[in-house]
Amino acid sequence: MAYINLDNKLPGIVGLMHYRPETAKPLNELAEILLRGPSTLTSAEREMIASHVSYRNECHFCHSCHGAAAAHHLDGNLDLLKDIKNNFETTEISAKLRTLLNIAEKVQILGNRVTEEDIEAAKAQGATDIEIHDTVLIAAAFCMYNRYVDGLGTWAPQEDEAYDETGRMLAHEGYLSSIP
Repeated sequence: MAYINLDNKLPGIVGLMHYRPETAKPLNELAEILLRGPSTLTSAEREMIASHVSYRNECHFCHSCHGAAAAHHLDGNLDLLKDIKNNFETTEISAKLRTLLNIAEKVQILGNRVTEEDIEAAKAQGATDIEIHDTVLIAAAFCMYNRYVDGLGTWAPQEDEAYDETGRMLAHEGYLSSIP
């Protein structure tokens, strides 16, 4: 149960968005732009960044929702959730994405941990300035989302399968469809 009375029994950020629909709208709009808007990074790659940052922040709900969304952008296999926890040991990702994930990990710890060398390494793998910008913004935004969800003690299902439908909906219908 959440630390405050949300007047609903919905999990994670969903319950919070129903509690405060006026804050849900801009939060969902930001997620839509960052994760599904025009980009040279695929939506799957951007969802992987969001899920990876959320996992590192120990936010089970966000890690699972966004990992499931990434899976639905790919082949729908929820084993991706476990692989994100294992630092993408089995999922084939590009060298460019790996360098962007490194940047996202540093932002997750503290933004000033990102170095010029990290940026140059990403550029050497083909990352553009806008891809680096968006990676940093996704990581920073998900630190905020994760702290929002966990700071109010929302509940989250533990089984990966519980996130399958949410992942499908986020991947195929987007974030604006879930505004209360």
